[in-house]
Amino acid sequence: MKGEVQTVPSSPARPARRPLAWGDLWADLHAIRVSLLILAALLLFNALLTPNFLSVQTLNVNLTQVATTVIVAMGMTLVIATGGVDLSVGSLMAISGVLAPLLFLNPAFAGAPALGVALAFVLPVLAAGAFGLLNGVFVTRLRLQPIVATLVLYIAGRGIAQVITNGQLQSFTRPDFSYIGLGRPLGIPFQVLLMLVIVAVTYWAVRRTVFGRYVLAVGGNEQAARLAGIPVARVKLAVYSLSGLLAGVAGLIVIAINSSSDANQVGLNMELDAIAAVAVGGTLLSGGRAQVLGTVAGALIIQLIRYTLLARGVPDAAALMVKAAIIVAAVALLQRRGGRS
Repeated sequence: MKGEVQTVPSSPARPARRPLAWGDLWADLHAIRVSLLILAALLLFNALLTPNFLSVQTLNVNLTQVATTVIVAMGMTLVIATGGVDLSVGSLMAISGVLAPLLFLNPAFAGAPALGVALAFVLPVLAAGAFGLLNGVFVTRLRLQPIVATLVLYIAGRGIAQVITNGQLQSFTRPDFSYIGLGRPLGIPFQVLLMLVIVAVTYWAVRRTVFGRYVLAVGGNEQAARLAGIPVARVKLAVYSLSGLLAGVAGLIVIAINSSSDANQVGLNMELDAIAAVAVGGTLLSGGRAQVLGTVAGALIIQLIRYTLLARGVPDAAALMVKAAIIVAAVALLQRRGGRS
């Protein structure tokens, strides 16, 4: 009719871009203040009462032991922020870990060993990412609950790794490949530097990019995100793929450290450690929040508690019980805080 205003369909909402600022960092640190206080208390306790805790060697031991957990937990943080969970990361580490030696030990690359090593860094990680994408397909296309969808590869993935190697231990001596786990540029473990880069990129992606806003929107209210034009399915496919890729990287680090690949042991229980780090770090398991720095703090807390107990002669089984108690307490606290907000 004459005089009516014609409306034009709006494009999908794209959150405004803005540069990172010190205020953003301070806000994130304030949000995880409880985790930081616990971490500070553990550091102070060990500095005062644990012999040689302040040595460079002890620092390197703790950082190298926590590096793979943090790397995997970065992907887990994104998945949980969408309201999902990934139980398959340990199995994907095993798949990546058994594929790499098959490449650089293959006689086909005897004349070009550098090519074999290069492919061993790339193809296993891509394979793990492809399996992560499969998890995303189960969640988005088949409409399976994330815990059920990823349970498939949690069970089958390690079986795939065992079939690939016929259950055999693969030992190797390849300094060029082992550098990812044993290299020390400027005296700093390479895997720690890699961990820091991955943490920085993940933090930037969550705080700075449209993708990061989409992840939080999907986890906060999936139906509202879909109505706002956000490609919910593609976001979920992306986070599960990223979780698989990071698990693949962690698998390479583990076998590089050990100079061997055991499908039964690589990544064993890593999914539990990653989920624990995310939970202790302040990310709501119901989704809608991604505390990247909190996940790092959570992983360090769990590592330091285990180190503290073992340094005092407490059996590892008891340390696992304490870890379980911390996870329960952290989840209960997050639920209470989430209910108040």
